[in-house]
Amino acid sequence: MASLFVCSSILTAKSASNGSETSIYEVLNLYGLPMGLLPKGISNFSFEDSGKFEVHLDQACCAKFESELLYDMNVAGTLSYGKINELSGISAQDLFLWFSVIGIWVDVPSSGLIYFDVGVVSKQFSLSSFETPRDCLPVSKVESSLPRFSLKFS
Repeated sequence: MASLFVCSSILTAKSASNGSETSIYEVLNLYGLPMGLLPKGISNFSFEDSGKFEVHLDQACCAKFESELLYDMNVAGTLSYGKINELSGISAQDLFLWFSVIGIWVDVPSSGLIYFDVGVVSKQFSLSSFETPRDCLPVSKVESSLPRFSLKFS
Protein backbone atom coordinates (compact mmCIF):
# COMPACT_ATOMS: atom_id res chain seq x y z
CA MET A 1 0.00 0.00 0.00
CA ALA A 2 2.86 2.39 0.85
CA SER A 3 4.52 1.80 -2.53
CA LEU A 4 1.22 2.50 -4.30
CA PHE A 5 1.01 5.81 -2.43
CA VAL A 6 4.61 6.65 -3.30
CA CYS A 7 4.10 5.91 -7.00
CA SER A 8 0.92 7.93 -7.21
CA SER A 9 2.54 10.80 -5.29
CA ILE A 10 5.47 10.86 -7.70
CA LEU A 11 3.21 10.65 -10.73
CA THR A 12 1.19 13.53 -9.33
CA ALA A 13 4.36 15.52 -8.69
CA LYS A 14 5.64 14.79 -12.21
CA SER A 15 2.39 15.75 -13.85
CA ALA A 16 2.16 19.05 -11.97
CA SER A 17 3.43 21.35 -14.69
CA ASN A 18 3.58 25.13 -14.04
CA GLY A 19 7.34 24.94 -14.59
CA SER A 20 8.04 23.31 -11.24
CA GLU A 21 9.44 19.81 -11.51
CA THR A 22 10.06 17.38 -8.69
CA SER A 23 13.66 17.41 -7.46
CA ILE A 24 15.61 14.25 -6.69
CA TYR A 25 15.59 15.37 -3.05
CA GLU A 26 11.77 15.35 -3.06
CA VAL A 27 11.81 11.90 -4.68
CA LEU A 28 14.07 10.59 -1.88
CA ASN A 29 11.70 12.09 0.67
CA LEU A 30 8.68 10.43 -0.97
CA TYR A 31 10.50 7.11 -0.70
CA GLY A 32 11.07 7.53 3.04
CA LEU A 33 14.74 8.44 2.69
CA PRO A 34 16.51 11.57 3.91
CA MET A 35 17.21 14.28 1.33
CA GLY A 36 20.83 14.59 2.42
CA LEU A 37 21.86 11.22 1.01
CA LEU A 38 22.77 13.13 -2.13
CA PRO A 39 24.92 16.26 -2.05
CA LYS A 40 24.21 19.73 -3.33
CA GLY A 41 25.30 20.35 -6.91
CA ILE A 42 23.24 17.82 -8.85
CA SER A 43 23.11 19.13 -12.42
CA ASN A 44 20.34 16.80 -13.58
CA PHE A 45 18.69 13.48 -12.81
CA SER A 46 16.43 10.86 -14.30
CA PHE A 47 13.86 8.75 -12.50
CA GLU A 48 11.79 5.86 -13.86
CA ASP A 49 8.52 4.41 -12.55
CA SER A 50 10.45 1.19 -11.78
CA GLY A 51 12.41 3.13 -9.14
CA LYS A 52 15.62 3.31 -11.16
CA PHE A 53 17.33 6.67 -10.91
CA GLU A 54 20.50 8.34 -12.03
CA VAL A 55 21.93 11.66 -10.89
CA HIS A 56 24.71 13.66 -12.48
CA LEU A 57 27.12 15.93 -10.66
CA ASP A 58 29.36 18.46 -12.37
CA GLN A 59 32.38 16.69 -10.86
CA ALA A 60 33.31 13.97 -8.40
CA CYS A 61 33.21 15.31 -4.85
CA CYS A 62 33.48 14.48 -1.15
CA ALA A 63 31.04 15.31 1.63
CA LYS A 64 31.75 14.98 5.33
CA PHE A 65 29.22 13.25 7.58
CA GLU A 66 30.15 10.98 10.49
CA SER A 67 32.68 9.68 7.97
CA GLU A 68 33.56 10.90 4.50
CA LEU A 69 31.53 9.98 1.41
CA LEU A 70 32.90 10.16 -2.12
CA TYR A 71 30.39 10.77 -4.92
CA ASP A 72 31.30 9.94 -8.51
CA MET A 73 30.01 12.21 -11.26
CA ASN A 74 27.23 9.66 -11.87
CA VAL A 75 25.28 8.00 -9.06
CA ALA A 76 22.65 5.38 -9.89
CA GLY A 77 20.44 2.91 -8.07
CA THR A 78 16.95 1.56 -7.60
CA LEU A 79 14.60 3.09 -5.05
CA SER A 80 11.99 1.22 -3.05
CA TYR A 81 10.38 2.52 0.11
CA GLY A 82 13.12 3.14 2.69
CA LYS A 83 15.85 1.60 0.49
CA ILE A 84 18.27 2.15 -2.35
CA ASN A 85 19.49 -1.06 -3.99
CA GLU A 86 21.88 -1.69 -6.90
CA LEU A 87 23.68 1.48 -5.89
CA SER A 88 26.76 2.69 -7.74
CA GLY A 89 28.75 5.90 -7.56
CA ILE A 90 29.06 6.35 -3.78
CA SER A 91 32.00 5.22 -1.64
CA ALA A 92 32.44 5.47 2.12
CA GLN A 93 35.74 5.85 3.93
CA ASP A 94 36.54 3.73 6.95
CA LEU A 95 39.97 3.22 8.51
CA PHE A 96 41.69 5.02 5.61
CA LEU A 97 40.11 2.68 3.03
CA TRP A 98 37.32 3.44 0.56
CA PHE A 99 34.45 0.97 0.22
CA SER A 100 31.83 0.99 -2.54
CA VAL A 101 28.37 1.48 -1.07
CA ILE A 102 26.00 -0.97 -2.80
CA GLY A 103 22.86 -0.26 -0.81
CA ILE A 104 21.34 2.10 1.74
CA TRP A 105 18.31 1.50 3.94
CA VAL A 106 16.33 2.94 6.82
CA ASP A 107 15.16 -0.07 8.82
CA VAL A 108 12.77 1.59 11.26
CA PRO A 109 12.55 5.38 10.91
CA SER A 110 11.89 5.83 14.64
CA SER A 111 15.25 4.14 15.41
CA GLY A 112 17.05 7.19 14.06
CA LEU A 113 19.49 4.97 12.16
CA ILE A 114 20.41 4.56 8.50
CA TYR A 115 22.54 1.71 7.17
CA PHE A 116 25.12 1.66 4.37
CA ASP A 117 25.83 -1.75 2.81
CA VAL A 118 29.40 -2.20 1.57
CA GLY A 119 29.20 -5.93 0.84
CA VAL A 120 29.20 -8.39 3.70
CA VAL A 121 29.08 -5.69 6.33
CA SER A 122 26.94 -2.64 6.87
CA LYS A 123 27.74 0.55 8.69
CA GLN A 124 25.13 2.44 10.67
CA PHE A 125 24.90 6.20 10.92
CA SER A 126 22.62 8.66 12.62
CA LEU A 127 19.67 9.42 10.34
CA SER A 128 19.78 13.06 11.43
CA SER A 129 23.20 13.44 9.76
CA PHE A 130 21.47 13.14 6.39
CA GLU A 131 18.54 15.52 6.88
CA THR A 132 19.78 18.17 4.45
CA PRO A 133 22.01 17.96 1.35
CA ARG A 134 25.62 18.80 2.15
CA ASP A 135 28.12 20.88 0.27
CA CYS A 136 30.37 18.59 -1.71
CA LEU A 137 34.02 19.55 -2.15
CA PRO A 138 35.66 18.74 -5.50
CA VAL A 139 38.17 15.91 -5.47
CA SER A 140 41.23 15.64 -7.67
CA LYS A 141 41.42 13.00 -10.38
CA VAL A 142 43.98 11.20 -8.23
CA GLU A 143 41.58 10.96 -5.28
CA SER A 144 38.65 9.89 -7.44
CA SER A 145 40.71 7.07 -8.95
CA LEU A 146 41.80 5.63 -5.59
CA PRO A 147 41.08 1.91 -5.28
CA ARG A 148 37.75 1.09 -3.70
CA PHE A 149 37.00 -2.18 -2.06
CA SER A 150 33.86 -4.21 -2.13
CA LEU A 151 33.60 -6.85 0.57
CA LYS A 152 31.88 -9.80 -1.07
CA PHE A 153 32.52 -13.40 -0.21
CA SER A 154 31.16 -16.39 -2.09
